Amino acid sequence: MNRLITLSRALPTPDPEITVAYTPIRLPMPGRQPLELRLTAPAAGGDLPIVILSHGFGPSNYLPSKDGYAPLAQFWAERGLAVLQPTQASSRVGGLDPDLPNGPFFWRERVAEMRVILDQLAEVERQAPAVSGRLDHDRIAVAGHSFGGFTCGLLLGARLQGEDFSDPRIRAGILLAAPGRGGADLTPENAQHFPFFDVDFSGISVPTLVVCGADDDPHFTPRGPEWHADPFHDAPGADALLTIIGVGHGLGGIAGWDARETEAEDPDALEATRRLTLAWLRSTFDIEPAAWTQSQSVLQESAGSIAEITSR
Repeated sequence: MNRLITLSRALPTPDPEITVAYTPIRLPMPGRQPLELRLTAPAAGGDLPIVILSHGFGPSNYLPSKDGYAPLAQFWAERGLAVLQPTQASSRVGGLDPDLPNGPFFWRERVAEMRVILDQLAEVERQAPAVSGRLDHDRIAVAGHSFGGFTCGLLLGARLQGEDFSDPRIRAGILLAAPGRGGADLTPENAQHFPFFDVDFSGISVPTLVVCGADDDPHFTPRGPEWHADPFHDAPGADALLTIIGVGHGLGGIAGWDARETEAEDPDALEATRRLTLAWLRSTFDIEPAAWTQSQSVLQESAGSIAEITSR
């Protein structure tokens, strides 16, 4: 047992199981280098739901890649989910040349990369024989942190200048410290630098969990931490807002332990983030339908100082 976990220990979660991991899985993309990704999944069992985890644009060199976010990916995989982590086009270590057109953010390319994974799940299984035939292609979620949340928001149905990027194969999503509304909600400098943040979340109709850090004060906008909750307020499918108390953009450390992204390393907050997001996924995927309701009850009774949940 982790001696650093106190309050969040009360939140119910399954015991961890042995996992297998494959890296690098390489998927071809026309006119460019292959997309590399990591797959982590339970070593046993079938009909495994899939979560595609999109990394952010953080300051570290390696965490914004398939090799980051182990605290989240490993936790989910040890408890019944198959987690796919692409090294996206904006990655410093494995992405595209930032001086190319559309660099360094490559927001369209990132969306295309997520679609390539959906298109080539059979190839993923071919390169990962221990999970071949064990993935449930009808239960797919996307989860993204920070700029990865922007990527996932588009795939879930957010529209940019009327353009629809949604993919019907995606049945659910988690937006972790994702950007809020753009345009006039940004400072003038950031509105000019990030015109692609001006999205309309009202097209998101699939179940979506929005996760924010209570102390996450973004530099993009003068609005403060509440900016990151915009998708919850604007998206019809966003059924819950999870606010982790006492931490900021790193949500206690989801990108990596002892990392630059983890501006407030808080094992209890990280554990709450992991357990509560897992509970939401297990209920949404109908693995354990009561998991989310039970976790909310325990949070209110025994660990209310670590997180708050607002539901529709």
